[in-house]
Amino acid sequence: MSDLSGYLGSLKGCRILGINPPVRDFAFFDLWAKPMGLLYILGALREQQNHVNLIDCISDSSSADRRYGRKAPKRFEIPKPEAYRGIPRRYWHFGLTREELASRVHSLPRPDLVLVTSSMTYWYKGVFWCIEQLRKILPGVPVVLGGVYPVLCPDHALLSGADEIQTVPMPLPVSMPAMDLYRRLSYGVAITSTGCPRRCSYCASSLLWPSFIQRNLRDLMAEIDLQIDLGAADLAFYDDALLIGKEDHFYPICEELAARHPELRLHTPNGLHVREIDHTCASTLYRTGFRTIRLSLEGIDPANRQSGARKTSPGDYSAAVANLLEAGFRPDQVETYVLAGLPGQRAYDVASSIGFVRSMGARAKLAQFSPIPGTPLFNEVVRTHPEVQEEPLLQNNTFYSPYVSGEITPEELQSLKDLASTPG
Repeated sequence: MSDLSGYLGSLKGCRILGINPPVRDFAFFDLWAKPMGLLYILGALREQQNHVNLIDCISDSSSADRRYGRKAPKRFEIPKPEAYRGIPRRYWHFGLTREELASRVHSLPRPDLVLVTSSMTYWYKGVFWCIEQLRKILPGVPVVLGGVYPVLCPDHALLSGADEIQTVPMPLPVSMPAMDLYRRLSYGVAITSTGCPRRCSYCASSLLWPSFIQRNLRDLMAEIDLQIDLGAADLAFYDDALLIGKEDHFYPICEELAARHPELRLHTPNGLHVREIDHTCASTLYRTGFRTIRLSLEGIDPANRQSGARKTSPGDYSAAVANLLEAGFRPDQVETYVLAGLPGQRAYDVASSIGFVRSMGARAKLAQFSPIPGTPLFNEVVRTHPEVQEEPLLQNNTFYSPYVSGEITPEELQSLKDLASTPG
């Protein structure tokens, strides 16, 4: 295992370029995501008197505006990897082209070091492509790979072509994220805590953040203020456990936001723990300006109940939805994640969960199961499908359940998507 935090902490007077690589997949949607780990590191390196720059291959290629500040990145079709050859779907490169990346790099001072971040394990093709281009554009400049992918797939990441690889979780530096490196900020991101006290068997939160730590209000509000000063009209919370200890943590944040930025539109793309949403919590969410509420139900079927995904019960969920609707939220603002494709799960199980969500007055959002390395469910999957451990492309949530496990057929999956999207 490799930890480069000491090396990065020793740098001073260097020119450092951070890069968020393109995504290569069947689909990609901007859910208010930013490469926050990289931005915190760049902020810390700048405080150490280094000169830092950023190329975000996703954001820098985006033009079309979508609702609540989100963008649609440029895309072009590319040949499918061999693992996906038989899939009747088009495969895309989302982000800067080769020429655009080279132009952006050459417009900046030649760096002494390049830091490339990463996200989903099955997006590694975009990471490899990016590093390959950097080798041609910046010969002789060392490249360091970090982010989620090498932590979860350290052996596979050795194939990336990077000079050094960060394979252990790195805590967020105590610094301001370098959000000002963006030309324009249409939305901001807040991470008020890292880790999660829950231990769901499909989730890698505890692998990436071994401890649950809630951040102090002063530092958090300074980060939010900075992003609003840079033009953000929307703010997304990317906590895994935003409402845990809400009286001492989340409510004070809401009070500050309501007082300082009453016009700000707020969003929770990560599912909220529904058992925490009582009358007071629902009212606080509404008054503070939350516009997008996503809930974690996962499902009411036996496969969900046995998977360790026990954040909620049907009773907790129905009470939470009732509280949110009573507080003033519209049904279209309350979306609920329903998992599909878990080991042992069948299409009728998922359909029952979707029907339950709709009967409560909320909207269901299908979340296809992805086996994440290091989790208990991943270990269960590789006992019957060992190839999933060797090839991260097979961990793709779009691909795994209909084409690897066969738990749910492509036709059944499409029917479930249609059911979830049909107005109630």
